[in-house]
Amino acid sequence: MSMFGYGLDKAVQKAFTRPAPKSAGAQMRYLVKQLKGTKPVAQMLRVSQRTVERYVKDQIKKPRADLAARLEAEVKKRWQPQIRAKARQKAASTGGIVIDTRARLGYTAPIGSTDESRIRHLTVALPPTYAARLFDAQEQGASDQRLKEIAAEGLKETYFQDSGRRAGSLEEVRLTDVEHLEFDL
Repeated sequence: MSMFGYGLDKAVQKAFTRPAPKSAGAQMRYLVKQLKGTKPVAQMLRVSQRTVERYVKDQIKKPRADLAARLEAEVKKRWQPQIRAKARQKAASTGGIVIDTRARLGYTAPIGSTDESRIRHLTVALPPTYAARLFDAQEQGASDQRLKEIAAEGLKETYFQDSGRRAGSLEEVRLTDVEHLEFDL
């Protein structure tokens, strides 16, 4: 999963009211219930149907690291969909989204201005419109590059141009070499 997509998911998961199942058996049982059978779960996780059945019966308890990661990701993707939807809706309509990043930021600007890209650490509250655009793009399966462009546009408007109060001639902000990225609602 992309860094930006993962970051958005983590922000939304903070809204969960109940913790997602922790043990492999409980996670497997949850997925079997959600997907209505062991066969679709086995195909999704790329394991045999027999393996899924053994986890469900707690005959196997400790998955390999790669399977454990896939299992957790698939459970979290489906956990508390109403709460996830509500958190996204609030961010997209009133709350906005906070981006905390340490990355190389540079911009295209008219000749004579300082457009030198450099590593900066920014924590910026982006307005709801950007939260909406990020979540919509993510839901439509946008690439990490597209999510990065939307975040960069948000930083351009909110941070560099101060919502239209300065740097009006700024054309494009580039966000590259992302070292750290976190979103918060």
